[in-house]
Amino acid sequence: MGDTRELYLDLMKRVLINTIYRDAAIQEFDYGDGEEVEHRLVGRDWPSVAHTMIGLKRLDNLQQCVETALREGVPGDLIETGVWRGGASIFMRAVVRAHGDTDRTVWVADSFQGMPEVAEDGYPADRAMELHKYNDVLAVSLDTVKHNFERYGLLDDQVRFLPGWFADTLPDAPVERLAVMRLDGDLFESTTVALESLYPKLSPGGFAIIDDYVIPACAEAVHSYRDAHGVSEPIVDIDGTAAYWRKTA
Repeated sequence: MGDTRELYLDLMKRVLINTIYRDAAIQEFDYGDGEEVEHRLVGRDWPSVAHTMIGLKRLDNLQQCVETALREGVPGDLIETGVWRGGASIFMRAVVRAHGDTDRTVWVADSFQGMPEVAEDGYPADRAMELHKYNDVLAVSLDTVKHNFERYGLLDDQVRFLPGWFADTLPDAPVERLAVMRLDGDLFESTTVALESLYPKLSPGGFAIIDDYVIPACAEAVHSYRDAHGVSEPIVDIDGTAAYWRKTA
């Protein structure tokens, strides 16, 4: 069973980032570090077809976090805040199903309208990025994400959606406990809202994954929250873009 499970999850990752058919990138990103990388493997492009842009290394990390939580019995559900085409959330559901867990819910939180236009009095670095200008790529509808889950046979009652802006949905989200939280909101305000709303629900032994840690505004939100709440667990780099830590208490 173990070998079959690993084969399934490995194929899922390769299909989700589409190294199978090699779709073209809409845009590729370099961070000025001079590092020669294959962009798709480290999540440094916007795929034209693939269902996730987070790359293979971040999917490997996500699998490790979810499987550790399952193996060690860390209580709680799984959530992704900011899902784009749904690929990482789909993969979390695949891992849960592959391990035969029938109790945990995968929460899928997104505006399903793309990035918000930051108000004039919003966080300056958020305004400077002007990510809403890329909503022709970043905005993916709820129906499209649900359809993508269906394509993999993974849309069921263990998947629940939280559509809307994070400030409206996350503070009162009906999530009791979390074992894994994956934040992909890019912005200072989005990251702050997600941490304030969800981190208190993360069980000891659970994992907090920050997809956009390379973005200074996102990293500042993370450190501001950690400093204010005495979070001292070491932050571990994943692929030069994302990072995570494991909650100890």
